[in-house]
Amino acid sequence: MGKPVLLHICCAPCSIATLKVLKENGFEPLGYFFNPNIHPYKEFSRRKETLRQYLEEEKVPLVIEEDYLLEDFLRMVVHKEKQRCPHCYRLRLETAARYAREKGMERFSTTLLISPYQKHESIKEIGEEMADKYGVQFVYLDLRPVFRESLRQARERGLYLQGYCGCIFSEKERYYKPKVKVQNQK
Repeated sequence: MGKPVLLHICCAPCSIATLKVLKENGFEPLGYFFNPNIHPYKEFSRRKETLRQYLEEEKVPLVIEEDYLLEDFLRMVVHKEKQRCPHCYRLRLETAARYAREKGMERFSTTLLISPYQKHESIKEIGEEMADKYGVQFVYLDLRPVFRESLRQARERGLYLQGYCGCIFSEKERYYKPKVKVQNQK
């Protein structure tokens, strides 16, 4: 049996290679879904259900925080939209670290570490801060090299692949392209 680790998971595609690497490094992951940043609710539900189905197939236990706390996330980032990511990381990693401690687990990590689009130094710093605060270890692995492989496997399995990080602001950045107005020139 491996070393237990609580793994905060944002979505099924990011969990595929993350779980593989953790297991190869002697860890026994317990999945943990807590993502109040995901908007809209249908997106939140779709990611949650896809993850539930995938981890069930993989026989990886999963804890799901069912409460949809979008308002908590929005309160944290209002007027800080351009600097929202560290606030979002803090909310999710603190909740994961607290849960790990409450359940007697010695370590936690996150699938956010697989994405080349996330701010790794910030995730690592906040993860270590939460580890100190809650008396658990933050398992940092730079998983960016296996990101594309994880997505490839998700496609092969027919898993839902989202087109943005999850928050309303990342959705806007991904899909909204403002049109430039041209004034009549004479």
